[in-house]
Amino acid sequence: MTDSKYFTTTKKGEIFELKAELNSDKKEKKKEAVKKVIASMTVGKDVSALFPDVVNCMQTDNLELKKLVYLYLMNYAKSQPDMAIMAVNTFVKDCEDPNPLIRALAVRTMGCIRVDKITEYLCEPLRKCLKDEDPYVRKTAAVCVAKLHDINAQLVEDQGFLDTLKDLISDSNPMVVANAVAALSEIAESHPSSNLLDLNPQSINKLLTALNECTEWGQIFILDCLANYMPKDDREAQSICERVTPRLSHANSAVVLSAVKVLMKFMEMLSKDLDYYGTLLKKLAPPLVTLLSAEPELQYVALRNINLIVQKRPEILKHEMKVFFVKYNDPIYVKLEKLDIMIRLASQANIAQVLAELKEYATEVDVDFVRKAVRAIGRCAIKVEQSAERCVSTLLDLIQTKVNYVVQEAIVVIKDIFRKYPNKYESVIATLCENLDSLDEPEARAAMIWIVGEYAERIDNADELLESFLEGFHDESTQVQLQLLTAIVKLFLKKPTETQELVQQVLSLATQDSDNPDLRDRGYIYWRLLSTDPVAAKEVVLAEKPLISEETDLIEPTLLDELICYIGTLASVYHKPPSAFVEGGRGVVHKSLPPRTASSESTESPETAPAGAASGDQPDVIPAQGDLLGDLLNLDLGPPVSGPPLAASSVQMGAVDLLGGGLDSLMGDEPEGIGDTNFGAPPAAVTAAAAAPARLGAPISSGLSDLFDLTSGVGTLSGSYVAPKAVWLPAMKAKGLEISGTFTRQVGSISMDLQLTNKALQVMTDFAIQFNRNSFGLAPAAPLQVHAPLSPNQTVELSLPLSTVGSVMKMEPLNNLQVAVKNNIDVFYFSTLYPLHVLFVEDGKMDRQMFLATWKDIPNENEAQFQIRDCPLNTEAASNKLQSSNIFTVAKRNVEGQDMLYQSLKLTNGIWVLAELRIQPGNPSFTLSLKCRAPEVSQHVYQAYETILKN
Repeated sequence: MTDSKYFTTTKKGEIFELKAELNSDKKEKKKEAVKKVIASMTVGKDVSALFPDVVNCMQTDNLELKKLVYLYLMNYAKSQPDMAIMAVNTFVKDCEDPNPLIRALAVRTMGCIRVDKITEYLCEPLRKCLKDEDPYVRKTAAVCVAKLHDINAQLVEDQGFLDTLKDLISDSNPMVVANAVAALSEIAESHPSSNLLDLNPQSINKLLTALNECTEWGQIFILDCLANYMPKDDREAQSICERVTPRLSHANSAVVLSAVKVLMKFMEMLSKDLDYYGTLLKKLAPPLVTLLSAEPELQYVALRNINLIVQKRPEILKHEMKVFFVKYNDPIYVKLEKLDIMIRLASQANIAQVLAELKEYATEVDVDFVRKAVRAIGRCAIKVEQSAERCVSTLLDLIQTKVNYVVQEAIVVIKDIFRKYPNKYESVIATLCENLDSLDEPEARAAMIWIVGEYAERIDNADELLESFLEGFHDESTQVQLQLLTAIVKLFLKKPTETQELVQQVLSLATQDSDNPDLRDRGYIYWRLLSTDPVAAKEVVLAEKPLISEETDLIEPTLLDELICYIGTLASVYHKPPSAFVEGGRGVVHKSLPPRTASSESTESPETAPAGAASGDQPDVIPAQGDLLGDLLNLDLGPPVSGPPLAASSVQMGAVDLLGGGLDSLMGDEPEGIGDTNFGAPPAAVTAAAAAPARLGAPISSGLSDLFDLTSGVGTLSGSYVAPKAVWLPAMKAKGLEISGTFTRQVGSISMDLQLTNKALQVMTDFAIQFNRNSFGLAPAAPLQVHAPLSPNQTVELSLPLSTVGSVMKMEPLNNLQVAVKNNIDVFYFSTLYPLHVLFVEDGKMDRQMFLATWKDIPNENEAQFQIRDCPLNTEAASNKLQSSNIFTVAKRNVEGQDMLYQSLKLTNGIWVLAELRIQPGNPSFTLSLKCRAPEVSQHVYQAYETILKN
């Protein structure tokens, strides 16, 4: 007979009956009664009244009965804490039972009874079980410590259980080791500040030894623990990778992903030139491919993880494109994920295959999938330039199918292709215009309107096409209305005579008849531009647009690095860090990849650092180093490092009238517009409202130039030479953000003077800046403060104070600074060379005796000679000019008609440079001899001399 009989009863006074049976002398009857009690408890009946009777049944040798009683006890101990104390003696006794199963059972139940009164009594039995001779009891006791810590952390620490747990990591039994690691990891997660898992090479070795003999869950615990370890050098990282690699062939996908996580993390520390690095890349591909033969749910998790891996290291799976081809019976969520990875892996080598496959998908029945496939064709065109031609012809074939949603998606992606390859594929516009009537989705309509406006001069009936959209203007979505407004203004600027009425109509619809603030603002801006300065309007509206980038949906680098550390967890499926979805944030620690290092490299000073790879040109983009960005997302959260206050921070561009001086003329006389069009003023109410910011703006904008004019007023206290601003990051490379800048030194403070210009079509906000490690430890001393959003075509100037207490790493060239700037659009990288004279400190004057002793002390091979030509200054002028940039003349003498200046300067990192400058009156060529303990600095000091003397 089955156990279902325990769930049915016909008797009255059930509790009374059970009470009698529980106190029966017959063992069998007792067992049956306890089973009935558990059955009642399971279906939700309250049987807590039987607590004392059930607890009496604990005194038995029958393992099955003991398990049932313990089950009851766990359930009701919370509601009957006073009664539960009765069971303590039995626990203590059971923990000394000769049968290890009973000892383990007692310890497991002890951990599950969450009653404060009892926990103190359980410490002694737990201590014994942690040192039990049987490994099964020890491994159960290890987990019990974590449970007890959750109830009463202080008690566990006072009793010394954490030290016992640490000792268990060296246990001879692999399962005990795994459970000890799991328990310590659990405790460490809830107390991030405690350094419990203090791993060292010896304990790592023990964990790796246990790894081979554990159960699969034990292996996962150990691998996750290894992933949190930071090897001391690349050799140790390689040795760990070698011992973890066999786990890649495990049958359990969780073990495989945990092993992949460890390898992905430690690969950061391996040099790409190593043979082993290549071998490791080859070994990582097969297990990831194997995961895709599991059931769909597992495939999805694997694909989400592969998506991250491919963004970090596309080379791992670059030859495995075929496994991501979609199968007819894949569920839609797997299909879409595979499609995403196919685009990420697309390259010139496999693009033909990919396009053939995508064209096939575009004829499927699933609408969502077809849309994504058409988008994918467009993304391939943007990513692989050589394939653009084929992609466009494929899209045209799809448009010919006349399937509504296919046509609409194709038009959206063709717009992006036009943005990426201007003046190349415009011949297809005629075909697009034929499908105008079938467009009913906002995104497709907006894309088509953009195309008509952008290429209005090539489309004969552009005005008719746009007019057809204008008829139902108020029924359109905001996206379409904004696009239509801009397109008609573009059309007007290109064909002013024919489209006067049309532009009047759209401006009136946008400003007077609309209650959407974005639309009205844009309408007023165009209205003012056209009525005050048609030439400026043309420059603004028809400005050359920056090319779009190939990968718009890549995960931001710091977030990607953090997610790589969470491979195989929920974070890797959501593509969000745990802090974004774990409530309360308890125990959520930000993880990051180890810095990429070569075995010899560490943070040495520039004097002793090994020379980096020589590169003749200045690099354009920061190399993908793990330590590159820090966490840009959190940049503005911490307080600024101490440094000089930012003079201009309190007055930013917020209150300035962005529309320039157009207001006065709008309110008074009406100037002539393009083609003698009289625009008239916008409605009076609006002009009055708009006049207020203009009045406010006047004093502020006039004051801004003084605030930022660092070469006048206070700025000249030190008089150090300031180079003119140069463009460091062109708008083409930064999605419309242009950054120009220069470096200054005033009164002992170094600043980076920046000019940010928004040449994109959208507002830019949330600016942050970070430097890569560099030769002199330059780092921002305060956050990058752009107080008001940076509107299109707006420029803001600001001064960023710098400190020299950042991380140090020798760069090539020595004065190379690699910078990352983040805004709401993306993260952008650039590098620039800072002039060394901004690092010359004010106390760089040596006394004569010291100068003489130091000059003799520095070996002669460290002396370097340079010629400074075409310098018309006399000795006095040269000395004064150099002194204003902190190059101090220690002594001066005349030898055989030649003036000799003996000079000293000191860099921010304490390096002294001694110089002898020979000046022959009437001769514009100077001879400069430099001596320094770090001779690699000499070339840059000479460049500083030349810059200062010639400017």
